[in-house]
Amino acid sequence: MPTPIVPCLWFPDHAEEAMEFYCSIFPNSRIVSIERYPDESLDEHFAGMSGKVLSGRFVLDGTEFICLDGGPVFTFNEAISLTVECADQAEIDHYWTNLSASPDHEQCGWLKDRYGLSWQIVPANLAELMTGPAQTQALMKMKKIVIADLVAAG
Repeated sequence: MPTPIVPCLWFPDHAEEAMEFYCSIFPNSRIVSIERYPDESLDEHFAGMSGKVLSGRFVLDGTEFICLDGGPVFTFNEAISLTVECADQAEIDHYWTNLSASPDHEQCGWLKDRYGLSWQIVPANLAELMTGPAQTQALMKMKKIVIADLVAAG
């Protein structure tokens, strides 16, 4: 059964590259389809978009996404992020290493990737690990979450 809510990601002009990149990082992922802008321009807003992604559909570990190359009109910001709930520290390390591209945008498990998209890389049991103020203080000092450090803060 299809997912009833499918996030749409607007890239300035690297949607296909981003789909390939994300599918290389997440298991059980694939590009489903790509529709491209026609050779002729639709109007002046889309000039130079010939061959770019008009609508792309891809799946990241079971979650469906739509994306497009829409030009520089809109950009990603931290108001929206994708959360990856990880089973253990190895998973956190894997996603952090592969996705983080902007150390200035790292805090409390949040990072920004090379396309400007924000992610939260967190332990699936984060609520259980946050048992008091000491864990909250420890978390606030972290960039990448280190589970052992949250446990030790208790």
